[in-house]
Amino acid sequence: MISRELFFAFALFAAVMFFTPGPNNIMVMSSGLTYGFRRTLPHIAGVVIGFAFMVGAVGLGFGTVFIAFPVLQTILKYAGAAYLIYLAVMIAMAGPPKPGEASRGPLTFWQGAMFQWVNVKGWVAIIGTITAYAAIAKFPLNIVLQVVIFLLMGTASITTWTLFGSALRPFLTSPRAVRIFNIAMALLLLASLYPVFME
Repeated sequence: MISRELFFAFALFAAVMFFTPGPNNIMVMSSGLTYGFRRTLPHIAGVVIGFAFMVGAVGLGFGTVFIAFPVLQTILKYAGAAYLIYLAVMIAMAGPPKPGEASRGPLTFWQGAMFQWVNVKGWVAIIGTITAYAAIAKFPLNIVLQVVIFLLMGTASITTWTLFGSALRPFLTSPRAVRIFNIAMALLLLASLYPVFME
């Protein structure tokens, strides 16, 4: 039996969580501007599938590892923050690719997927989600529903943010404008770490 009220509450929560600015959204928007929508597709797929897989893994018992070894949460928190700082620097330094010039390129599928495991905001959201919406249905249907909703909302959100970045390409035509935009995105990415250090 599925609780309809809890199902819709969870769907609304997922929509708000995915569509509001966060590390994944900022990174794909910057990638959409710098490399275009098509080249960012592997990154999009990595984020969506990687995040949904993580929800399933935590829901099926992986989260108990963090209960047994709380120090892992601290390690993950600071490792994730360090990686986000590294990515912010890479985004800030990225300019539009020049014809005939080798470019670092957008994140690959595996890089996008593996990033989810050090995405501090993602971990907080997943652990909170699994516990708060466990009563959406009986186990393991509750986990299946959460994974499916995250797949749908994640796809819609990440695609929208990437398209927004791609849509800015005709307006931000000079390397200087792209650099300024990417620096602004890098600063927003760093700002997303504020809640992590304020815990």
